[in-house]
Amino acid sequence: MDVDVSVIIPTYNRLWCLPKAIESCRSTKFRTEIIVVDDGSNDGTWEWLQIQKDVVPIYQPNQGQTWAINRGFSVAKGKYIRFLDSDDILCLGAIDKQFETAVATGANLVYSRVDAMNYATGEIIEHSEPAFWDDFLAVQLGEGYGSHFLGMLFERDLVEKVPRRPDFAYREDRMFLLEVGLLNPKLAHASGCAGYWIRHERQMQANYRGIKAIVTNWQHLGIYKYILHNLEQRGELTQRRRKAACRVLWPLAHWIAYTHLDEACEVVEWIYQLDPEFQPYDLGILGKFYQHLGFRNTERILRFRRNTLKIAKKILQK
Repeated sequence: MDVDVSVIIPTYNRLWCLPKAIESCRSTKFRTEIIVVDDGSNDGTWEWLQIQKDVVPIYQPNQGQTWAINRGFSVAKGKYIRFLDSDDILCLGAIDKQFETAVATGANLVYSRVDAMNYATGEIIEHSEPAFWDDFLAVQLGEGYGSHFLGMLFERDLVEKVPRRPDFAYREDRMFLLEVGLLNPKLAHASGCAGYWIRHERQMQANYRGIKAIVTNWQHLGIYKYILHNLEQRGELTQRRRKAACRVLWPLAHWIAYTHLDEACEVVEWIYQLDPEFQPYDLGILGKFYQHLGFRNTERILRFRRNTLKIAKKILQK
């Protein structure tokens, strides 16, 4: 194996941002392989990739990001692997710094801070430096800022044990990190910002509507059921992890209630089974509604309000 780090970049019609992502992976002192999997683009991406001499280009008919990532990993030669969305960028020196940390510590997962950047304005939203994660799963379940996979470097053997899951396509990155957590990886923290998660109007998850939003919520719930069941079976579902999961399950129940109130109420019942002392952390008047009227009645009021506003908007548009 003659490559230190393989960077896998899936892309679909992202030629407007892909060059910056690739450029951020260059100029490393260690041996870095840049693999770009074009998932059936029709905007000239494939033609452009073929003239990039330091890129391993792979083309596949459109199957989705999850399949593209797995295809890229199937040809990767690196001792360590990192993943990068084609609309995000790494900081200069991040690959070298994390690889050096991995070699020095023997860690099979190195993580760093990830900041956000507004694509239109260039404004950077800086996150606080994460403390050492003494419980990777608690952090990833929802305890606090869990960085982002673009800020992580993974030992190859770790990735081989956790292939990306097409059956959780809209939330597969969350499933990936939680399944990695089930393996109890040896962690190391490399200080500083590893890269920028770029915010723009074409962001996939920001544009989920209708049935896509419903499927996304259902996949998210399915992931938590799967992971928490595994932890319970192994006797590793600690109170800390229960509380962390509830921080995500509560807002998820709210989003599910938009279309499936009964099922959302079942999620809330599960929350109180996980943590009988759980208290809704919604502030202001909404929190008081949840506290005094309960989840079901509060969601009914919110639905009535949404429907009333829709009707008023239609009347005003006439």
